[in-house]
Amino acid sequence: MAENKVKPTKPANKTPPKSPSDPTKDRAAKRLSYDSNSSHEGAMAGELSALEEAFRKFAIHGDTRATGKEMHGKNWSKLCKDCHVIDGKNVTITDVDIVFSKIKGKSSRTITFEQFKEALQELSKKRFKDKSDEEAVQEIYKLIEGKAPIISGVTKAISSPTVSRLTDTSKFTGSHKERFDPSGKGKGKAGREDLVDSSGYVSGYKHAGTYDHKVQGSK
Repeated sequence: MAENKVKPTKPANKTPPKSPSDPTKDRAAKRLSYDSNSSHEGAMAGELSALEEAFRKFAIHGDTRATGKEMHGKNWSKLCKDCHVIDGKNVTITDVDIVFSKIKGKSSRTITFEQFKEALQELSKKRFKDKSDEEAVQEIYKLIEGKAPIISGVTKAISSPTVSRLTDTSKFTGSHKERFDPSGKGKGKAGREDLVDSSGYVSGYKHAGTYDHKVQGSK
């Protein structure tokens, strides 16, 4: 009699079936990763050197669309003027323009921060001739670190005899004199309009308000 062959049973699969991915969790994980990267970039941005901060301030000057990562030739020239890199003797505006054209790319109109440092290194050799290359670079950095664009076009008060005479209220006459009190302070509406005098006295009468005193004194 043939023996019954027992087929070996397969071991049960103990690995739980994979549940379908939750799109909400996937989005949350991606957002967490993005926020982490953004925080890291923000920390890096907060560690800018004084030189790079100055570079960015000048790079965005006069251009609301600028990001501060690249600088145009006009802003480069302004930086060199405002920070006294241009001294009119060793370094001139022509030198600044030549270095900018040399450092920037052929088809580019701007320079990056790294190119900016290269340009400063070129100018430092002319600006500080009596120092070593390393010392010259450090000196030119000191001229720029912590600086910001100088805003031009601010009107300053002019002090002259003519202006003083025109603004001295004690010398005003006629209707202009009536607009100010003896201290030079404006009277406002009272000095611009003819207000009705209801005191009962003739306009300009010097002894107004003395009647009661005189009557009481005669009793």
